[in-house]
Amino acid sequence: MPIPNLFKNRLRLPVICAPMFLVSSPRLVISACKNGIVGSFPALNTRPQSMLDQWLEQITQELKEFSEANPDKPVAPFAVNQVVHPSNSRLQADRELVKKHKVPLVITSQGNPAEVVKEVHEWGGLVFHDVIYAEHAKKAIAAGVDGIIIVTAGAGGHGGTTNPFALVRQIREFWDGPLALAGAINDGYGIRAAEILGADFSYMGTRFIATEEAEVDPEYKAMLVDSEIKDLIYTDTFTGVNCNYLKPSIESAGIDLSTFEGKSKVDLDLGDTNAWKDLWSAGHGISGIHDIQSMSTLVSQLEDEYQTAKHKPSF
Repeated sequence: MPIPNLFKNRLRLPVICAPMFLVSSPRLVISACKNGIVGSFPALNTRPQSMLDQWLEQITQELKEFSEANPDKPVAPFAVNQVVHPSNSRLQADRELVKKHKVPLVITSQGNPAEVVKEVHEWGGLVFHDVIYAEHAKKAIAAGVDGIIIVTAGAGGHGGTTNPFALVRQIREFWDGPLALAGAINDGYGIRAAEILGADFSYMGTRFIATEEAEVDPEYKAMLVDSEIKDLIYTDTFTGVNCNYLKPSIESAGIDLSTFEGKSKVDLDLGDTNAWKDLWSAGHGISGIHDIQSMSTLVSQLEDEYQTAKHKPSF
């Protein structure tokens, strides 16, 4: 299946800057889109809920003005992530604002996207749904989604555990539509590898936290530069769902790693520690992060690496 018209002639690279909880902001989204990759953010990043209206207005207007002033540059569409699980009490209010601004791409997760699909298709938008298992992908496809995002082993945040080589090929047996791959993709070589494997897009998060435009604690960025894969731990101790965390952030919060590391079940008192705010996530691609760059510099670097990989002679 060909890539949807929404993306044609609007991308420098087949990349989606993933929606990251408490990380993605209008500044990061807008800079990604201006540099030719899809920018996205979770609706739940807006506090209070009414702020979502402001964010959508700002992103839409700034990208419109930039596109008009730079007709020769590809300006990528943006996306909003909606948690469609029944536990999301603000879902309906967020859906109304997404509809008001006719968001071009909606990324759904953790539930049945069928109702969102119907709404978004009314204004010609697309819905991509993220999954960690092939079974979930089949359910999303049955619900009418336009694309599948597979979150595999090594992804930051609440990532899956399946090897990307296995899961991409498994899903490609029954789905020929748009497919995005998440899991330790950190450079242009990884982007090209994902394409060869069968993915249409690379879904990258951690690498974009270490940019000037990411509005996070500077210590978070420094920790990404200083850390390696060995500095990550995959645990469900803090939120009940497995997630890759930076060990140094856990230690900085005053938590003794030995109290739960390697254990299957732990009753841990976090005290004043906020698991979402104080404990920082990263994916396995962290070992390739050596500096903090501007979005424009990083995308140019990714593009150079991608083109080098694309034109490398075969055996």
